[in-house]
Amino acid sequence: MRAHYLQHVPFEGLGSIAPWLEATGYEVTCTRFFESADLPDVDAIDLLVIMGGPMSVNDETTFPWLISENRFVREFIDSGKPVLGICLGAQMIASALGARVFANPVKEIGWLPVHSVDASTGDLFRFPDTETVFHWHGETFDLPPGAVRLARSDACENQAFQMGTSVIGLQFHLETTQASATQLVTHCGDELMPSTYVQTADQILSVNAHRYAAINQLMGDVLAYLTRGNDE
Repeated sequence: MRAHYLQHVPFEGLGSIAPWLEATGYEVTCTRFFESADLPDVDAIDLLVIMGGPMSVNDETTFPWLISENRFVREFIDSGKPVLGICLGAQMIASALGARVFANPVKEIGWLPVHSVDASTGDLFRFPDTETVFHWHGETFDLPPGAVRLARSDACENQAFQMGTSVIGLQFHLETTQASATQLVTHCGDELMPSTYVQTADQILSVNAHRYAAINQLMGDVLAYLTRGNDE
């Protein structure tokens, strides 16, 4: 099985997803748009993971490769194979499916809770009632037609959504490790203007290893749910 991930900046990599893929037996390949915009054949991939980044999906003039990425993501979704989008990746899925991506009323950065949304229809991934997760975003999106909201927060209504049983978008970061959180603070620390939903660098980096372990376990649960069909 082959997993392919789309990486937008050097400091937002797979995090805890990398060891999960290795342990599950995936061959892993990637497109690093900051190096090359070459994309693989959809038929050659079994799982697509779309990472985050500080740009907007609407920045096509500055980053022309967003156009081909959007087209590729839509093609992969249409293939019916599993897709996971994280932060910018979730916004890319929403955009590829025709939904609007726009500035959230407030930025949401740091360790803050999300709340599961009770959606009783269909075979859906279930988040804990409340879980403290890692955020770093200033934009949000409308739900694509046919999508089901899975989680929300006080600052952002659409925190997670699902399309069918093969597509999940997460506005928050479950893949975050201590190393990747440090990278974000290092490269994007100018965004840390304290407010109700923005923590300081010290607050972000002072959490203990158990907090990272909890979200990384939840990331594994999401991946296991999405890839159930790949095991058959």
